[in-house]
Amino acid sequence: MRLQSVLHLQGYLLTFCGAFMLLALPWSFYYGEQDWPFILLSAGITAGAGFLLLRFTRLAQELRMREGFAVVSFAWLLFSIFGSLPFLLTGAIPHFTDAFFETVSGFTTTGASILTDIEATSHGVLFWRSLTHWIGGMGIIVLTLAVLPMLGVGGMQLYKAEVAGPTADKLTPRIAQTAKILWVVYIALTAIQTILLLLGGMSLFDALCTAFGTLASGGFSPRNASIAYYNSSYIDWVVTIFMLAAGVNFSLHYSFATGHWQAYWRNREFQVFTVSILVATVLVLAGAWHAYTDKLEALRDAVFVVTSLHTSTGFSLADYEAWTPNAQFVLLLVMIIGGSAGSTSGGLKVIRVYLLIKAIASEFTRLLHPQALTPVRVKGVAVPRDVVSTVLGYVGLYFVTILLGTLLLTGAGVDWITGLSAVVSCLGGVGPGMGGVGPFDNYAWLSDFAKWVLTACMLLGRLEFYSLLILLTPAYWRR
Repeated sequence: MRLQSVLHLQGYLLTFCGAFMLLALPWSFYYGEQDWPFILLSAGITAGAGFLLLRFTRLAQELRMREGFAVVSFAWLLFSIFGSLPFLLTGAIPHFTDAFFETVSGFTTTGASILTDIEATSHGVLFWRSLTHWIGGMGIIVLTLAVLPMLGVGGMQLYKAEVAGPTADKLTPRIAQTAKILWVVYIALTAIQTILLLLGGMSLFDALCTAFGTLASGGFSPRNASIAYYNSSYIDWVVTIFMLAAGVNFSLHYSFATGHWQAYWRNREFQVFTVSILVATVLVLAGAWHAYTDKLEALRDAVFVVTSLHTSTGFSLADYEAWTPNAQFVLLLVMIIGGSAGSTSGGLKVIRVYLLIKAIASEFTRLLHPQALTPVRVKGVAVPRDVVSTVLGYVGLYFVTILLGTLLLTGAGVDWITGLSAVVSCLGGVGPGMGGVGPFDNYAWLSDFAKWVLTACMLLGRLEFYSLLILLTPAYWRR
C-alpha cells in the first residue's frame, strides 16, 4: 500500500475539517459566548496537522482500490478524532470517550447523543455539532472529489469505497463532476428547507441546524425536545417532507430537476421505499390510535415517526414507546431497513432488502424447477450474480453484527431491549432506540465500554463494513 498517498490525502481532508470549524465562530460572536478561542484553536490544530501531512508526504499518480479503502477509513477516524476538539477544549464534553462518541455520531449522521442538556451548550459548539452531520451526510470523500478535481486520478476508487449501496453509479463520466452534482443538489435542498423553516417561525440558527440534521438524515437538534419543542404542525410536515427527500437516491432528485419527470416512478427502489413507508405508517397508526384523542395528530405523529426512523434521521416528535408492542416492532424493522442507496440514510438499504426477497423467491423457484435458469431480476433486468452474492453476504454480516453487539452490551449489564435497539440504531445511523435509549432519552448513562461498542457500530454501519474491516485482514497489508 502506498501509505504516503493515503496520508497526503488525509492532509487535504484535515485542512477542510479545520476550515469548516471556523464556520462556528460567527455564532459564538453573535450570541456573545466565550467559546470562540477554543473553537479557533481546534481549527488551527486540525488545519495545522493537515498542512504537516501535505508538507511531508507525496501523492502518487495512480490511486488503487487498496489505497481507496485506507483513505476512506482513515478519513472518518481522523475527522472524528480532530472533530472532538471543539467539544473537549470548550469543556462542553470534557471526557474523550463521550466527545469521540458525539463526534462519530455526528459525522456518521447517527444522531445518538450523550448531551443531557443540549440547550445549555454554547451556540458555537452546537453549530459545529450539527455541521458534522451535514459534512458526513453527503460524505467526506465526495466533498473532496467535488472541490479537488486534481483527485480525478483514482477518484473512482475513493467513490466506490465511500458511496453507500450495492453499486456506485456515476451520473457523469467524471467522478469530480458527479460529486459536484450531488453536492449542488444537497446544498439546494438544504437552502430550500432552511427558508421554509424560517417561514415557520424558527430562528436562523435553529433552521440551519435542523436542515443540516434533516438532509443528512442525522437528527441532531439544538433543542432538548427535538422537533417536539416547536409545537408546530407546519414545521412537522416540512421536516417530514425533507426527511423523505433525504431518504431517496440523490441522483433521482438531479434527474427530476433536469427534466426527467418520471425519474422517481420509474425507479424500482423508490417504488418499494414508498410502499414500505405507507405500509409501515398504517401498521404503526393502528398501534398508536388508542393513545390519541385528536386523530389527525395521531396521523401526523405516525407519519413523522415512521419517516424519521425509516430514513434513519432520528428526530423525535412523539413518545412511540407509549404505543403498542406491535407498532414498536414495526418501527424496529424500518430502522433495520433504512433508506435508499445513494441517499444520506443508513440501514441495510431498501434495494438490498428487495434483492434479498427476490433472491429467496428465485431459490424457491429453483428448488421446484432444478433445471430452470432463475436469475434475480429488477424490472426485467437480470442482476449480476456477484452483486446478489455481495448483497447476501452483506445482509448476513449486518445481522451477525447486531447479534454480537447486543451480546456485548447485555454482557455489560444493559437490558436486552435497550441493547438490541441501541445496536440497531447505531449500526443503521438512526439515533434513538427503545428502552433506556428511547426517543427522549440519551446515551450518557451507558458505560465507556458500551459507548465504544456503539461507536464501532456507527463506523461500521457508515462505512458499510468492508472499507473498515478489510484493513484488519493480513492480506491487505501484504505487497
